[in-house]
Amino acid sequence: MPIRNRFAELLPEIAEWRRDIHAHPELQFDTHRTAGLVAEKLKEFGCDEIVTGIGKTGVVGIIKGRTNTSGRTVGLRADMDALPIHEATGKPYASKTEGVMHACGHDGHTAMLLGAAKYLSETRNFDGTVAVIFQPAEEGGGGGREMVNDGMMERFGINEVYGMHNWPGIATGEFMTRPGPFFAAADLFEIKVKGRGGHAARPHVTIDTTVVASHIVLAVQSIASRNVSPVEQVVVTISSFHTDSVAFNVIAEDVTMRGTVRTHNPEVQDLAEARLKELVTLTAEAHGATAEVDYQRNYPVMRNTEEETGFAAKAAAVVAGSCGDAPLVMGGEDFAFMLDVRPGAYMLVGNGEDSAMIHTATYDFNDETIPAGCSWFAEIVEQRLPAA
Repeated sequence: MPIRNRFAELLPEIAEWRRDIHAHPELQFDTHRTAGLVAEKLKEFGCDEIVTGIGKTGVVGIIKGRTNTSGRTVGLRADMDALPIHEATGKPYASKTEGVMHACGHDGHTAMLLGAAKYLSETRNFDGTVAVIFQPAEEGGGGGREMVNDGMMERFGINEVYGMHNWPGIATGEFMTRPGPFFAAADLFEIKVKGRGGHAARPHVTIDTTVVASHIVLAVQSIASRNVSPVEQVVVTISSFHTDSVAFNVIAEDVTMRGTVRTHNPEVQDLAEARLKELVTLTAEAHGATAEVDYQRNYPVMRNTEEETGFAAKAAAVVAGSCGDAPLVMGGEDFAFMLDVRPGAYMLVGNGEDSAMIHTATYDFNDETIPAGCSWFAEIVEQRLPAA
């Protein structure tokens, strides 16, 4: 069957939940209001068990099928947190929190999974158990890691797990996925450069850290262009550059830079880390300065397991008529932590070809995507846990 009629009927209600979440965004683990709303809705739907506080502020709802001869549990995951961006959409439901907005569509992901939970609680047309997982802190906090470390998979006996992300540039309600490596490992680094400050009119008696750090910015770009094979994927980005001076006539003694390295291949990841450290320290030394690198491996590569990707694509084709082949994505996704411990798959669903890009002040989740997303979640359950 295509998009389920029940979700077309529920669209105004689900969109209302989504817009309420959108108007009240919360960062990382501070998703108390959102988690409270989720728990309240799951109780209203008649979920068999609702557990809060997993992974600090995560919520898991348990929905039992009409029968349980399979003894299997399928997990469905959505993320709840927002981003530290000032919203510029001008929508009537725009963020009421200064400097915070749902710029990645997690409000839509949460609403779609709530819609699926309502439907599955009504129909129970499956054999086994569904765990609906509402995760905090996808945007850099590692909420998926925290939920896994809290023993979520073992506690609820989850056998396989599926997630979804809206995707601007794809027609509304269309689907794409791929087996194997999908989203990149997302490493973080901080560079501290120390020189000798002084008067801007006498640069010859200083060690100008702004100049040194600028050479470092250029030097690390050679990792992608000259150290890694052109057929491999790597991104090295310096995203923040701060001196300890704000004056027109003072040369700073210290500069702090922050950035990220994105890779799909562990060997390339090792190479990029090693070369970054070498280029930073030796470039600083060549200019008479010193530099330290704090390098952190943050989110791992997100890998879809092949068999479960086939199930996910089949479910998408039932809903939308087809499922496209997704490209590799250099963005990070902490659903990787769940896929590291259980088989499963991640799906992209179209947010519209004219949608603003995620992580921008003008982005908004497209409510017309809701019926397709909800239908996919429901189809996965009824396909993987067919009624006895």
